[in-house]
Amino acid sequence: MSGFLEELLGEKLVTGGGEEVDVHSLAARGISLLGLYFGCSLSAPCAQLSASLAAFYGRLRGDAAAGPGPGPGAGASAEPEPRRRLEIVFVSSDQDQRQWQDFVRDMPWLALPYKEKHRKLKLWNKYRISNIPSLIFLDATSGKVVCRNGLLVIRDDPEGLEFPWGPKPFREVIAGPLLRNNGQSLESSSLEGSHVGVYFSAHWCPPCRSLTRVLVESYRKIKEAGQKFEIIFVSADRSEDSFKQYFSEMPWLAVPYTDEARRSRLNRLYGIQGIPTLIVLDPQGEVITRQGRVEVLNDEECRGFPWHPKPVLELSDSNAVQLNEGPCLVLFVDSEDDGESEAAKQLIQPIAEKIIAKYKAKEEEAPLLFFVAGEDDMTDSLRDYTNLPEAAPLLTILDMSARAKYVMDVEEITPAIVEAFVNDFLAEKLKPEPI
Repeated sequence: MSGFLEELLGEKLVTGGGEEVDVHSLAARGISLLGLYFGCSLSAPCAQLSASLAAFYGRLRGDAAAGPGPGPGAGASAEPEPRRRLEIVFVSSDQDQRQWQDFVRDMPWLALPYKEKHRKLKLWNKYRISNIPSLIFLDATSGKVVCRNGLLVIRDDPEGLEFPWGPKPFREVIAGPLLRNNGQSLESSSLEGSHVGVYFSAHWCPPCRSLTRVLVESYRKIKEAGQKFEIIFVSADRSEDSFKQYFSEMPWLAVPYTDEARRSRLNRLYGIQGIPTLIVLDPQGEVITRQGRVEVLNDEECRGFPWHPKPVLELSDSNAVQLNEGPCLVLFVDSEDDGESEAAKQLIQPIAEKIIAKYKAKEEEAPLLFFVAGEDDMTDSLRDYTNLPEAAPLLTILDMSARAKYVMDVEEITPAIVEAFVNDFLAEKLKPEPI
């Protein structure tokens, strides 16, 4: 276990009081579940979370073990109580060391040292953290993500009775009655054999309402084509009246608004950090894509349903938001040259597939997304924002969260050049330029 943890966290962590703790000591203490708490001292929601998380952490580990030290009976020679096998590590985005010190001083858990800015950024990218505060739980032995939305764990299971909060099958989480907007009730067993879209949305959210209008048409086209497909609306509305008003526009099913526990479990299961989000599942309940919103907007005729992920995407207004989710390889081409974009996608695809397959085997998300960008207003804006040369072809890796870019400007882009560029980036051999 310690090998994985040291690769993830480095050799040293620090306590709120500034004492160093060896990462390998976590294995000796029998830590089985690791919480990564992403936050910042300047965020009021992070301050609120720290207070509630401290109480939660203390309850689970026992008052005597509320600090980051081993506590009575938690040494290598003793088997710790199951819930005391939890440790939390704070991963900060603070830019001021004094503010960081003031914020972590009262934390009863551990933190990445302030100086480990590069490692912090890698963790933010690795786990696609887009909002703060965020809390995810990992299996400390395998590194597999156990729960993507630990904030809901604190709210829903304050005593830790469901520890270690591992993911449950979709069929188990969705079990129970579902509604149609005419008041008819169906059992979740009616979903058997269907592809399912799990739609997290709310009436108060303008992008949600815009997507719903498109999704209604997509749903109709898919059903008319004879496909077995159902959508489940999981509301984030602020009142039952708002839910009813919004749901009246939808021809599909919904989790009852009053069933807050089931709505929360679905949010936990898929680690929802923002809305609208459309998760598309196969008939066995396995995730096909978390990017259903992008797919629906890019494929209004639904020819690509059920939208298995493409290794390489053509950059567009609707999928450009993914540039903010982590490092992205973007190959800029001259779209006025017929077939140039398609040829570029074919060039990159084998490399993208190899990277995706490698990380999928480890049950991890790929560390890069892959795009081809032609010539349009959105691409021009991206070039301007990142201060890229006007050359085409132009091979880049853009890391928006780190405000960093890596650029290779050569006359001809070959598979060997792309693969070497990607491998050097993953091995951290490339020198970044600022965006």
